[in-house]
Amino acid sequence: MLCCMPGVAFVPALLVSWSSATFIISYAMAVLAGHVEPLVPYISDTGTKPPESGVFGFMINISALLAAITMYIRYLLIEKQNESPQFIRTSCNMFTLCVGLMGCTGMGIVATFQELAVPSVHDIGALVALGSGVVYITLQSIISYKSCPRWNTYFVCHIRMAISVISCIAFIPMIVFASKISMTKIDWTPGEEVKSY
Repeated sequence: MLCCMPGVAFVPALLVSWSSATFIISYAMAVLAGHVEPLVPYISDTGTKPPESGVFGFMINISALLAAITMYIRYLLIEKQNESPQFIRTSCNMFTLCVGLMGCTGMGIVATFQELAVPSVHDIGALVALGSGVVYITLQSIISYKSCPRWNTYFVCHIRMAISVISCIAFIPMIVFASKISMTKIDWTPGEEVKSY
């Protein structure tokens, strides 16, 4: 397809592998230390208490950096593909990159400010990361359709759009339920009153 960027295909694979390892390692550490229950804990709960909080924060920051590099590579790829014939405006591609980088910044905020140490900042970071992520993948799906059939197949475009739709649908209940919950500690027993902040 394009030989303008040889050797960069490993970066998205590294991003997925590293991010998966981040969640698995911090989950295992939190469960083994007895800091969370093993059955489906909230992701941020697995990175709240030391020592897993340090590992979680460090690894999430590396994930944010890898995501930013991946998004920049995608931006350059679209710029190269868009030279002839032009299928989108350059400003649209730049805007999509900026939205993606905003999501990476949100990931950095989540990594730096633990869930219970500074809950409002952590929640804002999570909202920025997840919200920007949903917008980014939706914009990338639209760009994929615009570049059909020369640079993408319609099958790939449909898969990307399906993932975008599922992400949008999942984002709505996340916002609704997150706005109704206020947590000041992880360990609680049924019937115990939880203070709101």
